[in-house]
Amino acid sequence: MTPSPSRDDPAVRHAEQWLAERHPELGGRQLAFAAQLAAVASKMIHDGADLGQLKLVASAVKEMRHAYRVFNRFRGVRKVSIFGSARTPAAHPDYAAAREFGQHIAAEGWMAITGAGGGIMKAGHEGPSRDASFGLSINLPFETNANEVILGDSKLINFRYFFTRKLMFVSQSDAFAVLPGGFGTQDELFECLTLIQTGKSPIVPVVMLEGAGGDYWRNWAAHVRHDLLRHGWISPEDVDLFRIAATPQDATEEIVRFYRVYHSSRMVGPRLVLRLRHPIAPVHLAALREEFAPLLAEGEFVQGPMLAGEDELAELPRLSFVHNRRHFGLLRRLIDRLNALEPA
Repeated sequence: MTPSPSRDDPAVRHAEQWLAERHPELGGRQLAFAAQLAAVASKMIHDGADLGQLKLVASAVKEMRHAYRVFNRFRGVRKVSIFGSARTPAAHPDYAAAREFGQHIAAEGWMAITGAGGGIMKAGHEGPSRDASFGLSINLPFETNANEVILGDSKLINFRYFFTRKLMFVSQSDAFAVLPGGFGTQDELFECLTLIQTGKSPIVPVVMLEGAGGDYWRNWAAHVRHDLLRHGWISPEDVDLFRIAATPQDATEEIVRFYRVYHSSRMVGPRLVLRLRHPIAPVHLAALREEFAPLLAEGEFVQGPMLAGEDELAELPRLSFVHNRRHFGLLRRLIDRLNALEPA
């Protein structure tokens, strides 16, 4: 659980008082963190920040504020980010695969997020349609125009900075679908895998797909195993953090299946809390302990209600344990195992 900002800081206390007068609806931790945010500007001036630094921070916060305002209208709706080349022509099999995947995932009630450009990004909007799409556009000296599917929509968000745009892709996505692409696509893919591998981002499905007859992901996986795994630069369990789908329908089923029993997770103190859609039978707990012991820093897997310190989804049962903050590929296997269990 994230600690509350310190009220011993005079700048934070002053900001908190100012905010409380203007926003009496705020209280507790929300007010404390808002005060900390407001105090940052004063502290940057005190630290001697120059105009360029102040401008960057102010612009970044403004971009994040607008993006959150857009996404907050759709809380509770699952979303998948679709990555792939802006240069893929409409006649290419990968384009057809992206469009078909978008249709399938939208039929499951999901919305799609793309970079709003052409190629795979446009196909990723055509499939689910404008109403079920978000566009995260980046200002570049080339490839800057939003595709006509999302152009003019209130869910099209324009970014100046890559880092704020990437934050929204990662923080708002419940899954990633990746199609063949160049440096940008590989950057997005490896950043997602790195954040999951290091525990800086929750585990979500990362699924690769392409058009019929393609060998892009087969070659990519061979590179990962031969040049990364063979040299010990990743762990054997890390290859469980991604899946290569045979078809767009297969990719959709992989993503939907991930949330069959598992719902979401969060840290509460030292405990990792897995929220489940339904309880698991007690007989399975012993089997989980034996198979997934490397995840435990101490103690056992414990099933029960919402923990003290949580503040949402109280109706869902929990499976919690003291996590050693390692072996995230194995944690993905645990989620897969939970999803295969029948209700208690």
